[in-house]
Amino acid sequence: MLFNSYEFLFLFFPGVLAAFLWLGPRRARHAIGLLALASLFFYGWWSWKALPLLLASIAFNHAMAGQVSPASGRTGRSRKWLLRAALVANLGLLGVFKYADFFIHSVNAALSAAQAPSLPLLGLALPIGISFYTFTQIAFLVDAWHGKVQEKNLLNYGLFVTYFPHLIAGPVLHHAQMMPQFADPAIFRAQPGKIALGLAIFTFGLAKKLLLADPLGQYADLVFDGVKAGTAVGAMLPMLTAWLGAWAYAFQIYFDFSGYSDMAVGISLCFGVQLPLNFLSPYRATNIIEFWRRWHVSLSTFLRDYLYVPLGGNRLGRGRRYINLFVTMLLGGLWHGAAWTFVLWGAMHGLFLTLNHLWRERLRAPEAGWRGALARAAGGALTFLCVCLAWVMFRADSVASAMEIYRGMFGLNGISGSPFAFVDLPYKRAHFYLLLLVGWLICLLAPTSVELAHRCVPSIAPRRWPRAGTVVSALAVGGLFAWGVSRLGSHSAFLYFQF
Repeated sequence: MLFNSYEFLFLFFPGVLAAFLWLGPRRARHAIGLLALASLFFYGWWSWKALPLLLASIAFNHAMAGQVSPASGRTGRSRKWLLRAALVANLGLLGVFKYADFFIHSVNAALSAAQAPSLPLLGLALPIGISFYTFTQIAFLVDAWHGKVQEKNLLNYGLFVTYFPHLIAGPVLHHAQMMPQFADPAIFRAQPGKIALGLAIFTFGLAKKLLLADPLGQYADLVFDGVKAGTAVGAMLPMLTAWLGAWAYAFQIYFDFSGYSDMAVGISLCFGVQLPLNFLSPYRATNIIEFWRRWHVSLSTFLRDYLYVPLGGNRLGRGRRYINLFVTMLLGGLWHGAAWTFVLWGAMHGLFLTLNHLWRERLRAPEAGWRGALARAAGGALTFLCVCLAWVMFRADSVASAMEIYRGMFGLNGISGSPFAFVDLPYKRAHFYLLLLVGWLICLLAPTSVELAHRCVPSIAPRRWPRAGTVVSALAVGGLFAWGVSRLGSHSAFLYFQF
């Protein structure tokens, strides 16, 4: 069930919200159970066959969290071994489903070169959302081991893991961010201000997905899929066609994932629960370090706290710091998918981050005056260029396909030629250029969806008529929602669902 589908918008979401708000003031405990069951139904809509695996993972990790906690009475040594066993079990499960065939493919390539018989593939279907709910529970286990969190109630823990606004594609949550909110009696009462704000944020996310990401993705797909299929697009990819394809994908993945994150925040806010923000205008970053503080914030924070810091962080000297940074990004790339393209994408960002840190150590850019402004503008342009180059590797179906795109981008297939010579757009070319322009303006100048929603939906004072500006804003948001709904017939899955 997609957030951008008729059944979610007009059946599931309003039905669950109405039932939750009706049941909450009467039986808060039952309302929590309702939300947990609704989340399981939401997950089962995708694949009921994957439900037992999710439930088994929840039961196992809840039990292990109690065993590794200092409150268990066990010695520190035994708790550490139990934690290691739990982490191996979680990562092993993720590895089997997500990476087994990838490694078998790699081994088979070596066996084929040695003219040896190949190993059979497992052919396991990847359970949707397994990366996100596995990382969420790993964070919980480590925090429980440190004594930072404790959750004895299985129902509460199950809701924390399965809460449907974040279950499929994040953000990666921490227990301390969510459970105090579920214990707050205020969430069980209808809060018109939060509901209005949540619906506005959801609408902006829906518009990002349907009005920007999907049509931009049509051009990106024509370019990248043409290279994959070995058509004339791939064989004679002109320079401008290749760059427009890279830019189209850069904005597609931005508005697709940012749109999903906005929709998740908006949906959750209608229930009175605030999810952490996952995007902080990352394309405004003036260096790659800042980019990773703004892009997919929950994953970046997880990788920092549970991988980079345990590896030693920057505590073991400059050389080890760069190795830790590179390894963290390498594994972060592998987390996104079982393919060498994702590994190389992570390696590219690891290299970019290392060079950025080295540059900062050698030279500090001016912070004030026209020189500072010029340095920040140049830094922003260079950062976006590096991000786009890396997105090519991320999007391509193989390293060979990425190399073909790079050939076009660097002018090895020629510089002249119409960017649409081999690309038959399903809409007018002017529409495509307008989408790119609007995407640029939103990324560089527009407030975030949360900031914009706060402007459109100021706090509602009791017993007062809304101000004229509020009414106009509400009508504008309603019109944007209707425009988005009119595009539902061509809705597509979110890109991060595959991870």
